[in-house]
Amino acid sequence: MLARPLQLIALGLALTSGLGANLGCKPKAVRGGPGTENPNLDQGAMSTTLDRKDLQDLLQVALEKLHASPFWAQVSSFPAPVVVAIWPFKNETSEHIDDQLNTLLGDLETELVNSGVVQVVSRERQAEMASEAAVQQNRSVYDPNFAAQISRQIGAKYFFTGKVGSVDEFFNKERRVQYTLFIQVIEVETSLVRFQYKAERSKAIVR
Repeated sequence: MLARPLQLIALGLALTSGLGANLGCKPKAVRGGPGTENPNLDQGAMSTTLDRKDLQDLLQVALEKLHASPFWAQVSSFPAPVVVAIWPFKNETSEHIDDQLNTLLGDLETELVNSGVVQVVSRERQAEMASEAAVQQNRSVYDPNFAAQISRQIGAKYFFTGKVGSVDEFFNKERRVQYTLFIQVIEVETSLVRFQYKAERSKAIVR
């Protein structure tokens, strides 16, 4: 007669132990980045999609090449900083990365402003003019001639433009995506390409 109560007690202890274990392992929010207890939280990849870390790395490589280029040496020698505009970068991947691209353009704007070598037209002001003109003229904001037209109106001597592309590959249940960040600097009056660079990064799901 005692077997059943003992079984019930054992079952209750097992359930309590399992509940305690689950409570001890429940997810929790953590803070990461410089100055926190998890400074390397953003280093790991969560997926094959481009994230902020990927774009920051690609941009830094491109900026290093820009700063070492003959074009940058030339504009650095001008007696006064020249005016530049930053045009939207085209997304040629199959992913929805508009937010990531906006962050990229904001980082590019910050780097150029803080360089002291050039003056940068506000992207908000430029976007307003481009949107109005694009609707009136039925033009694409990614058209280089249209970009030159708006840049000329806002007094820019050069404009930055670019695109993000990808090549997606699958093999034996594994996936690899090769991304490219392509950046150009174009002289408004002549349409000459004054600087050009392609930065690359791969991300994969391996088993």
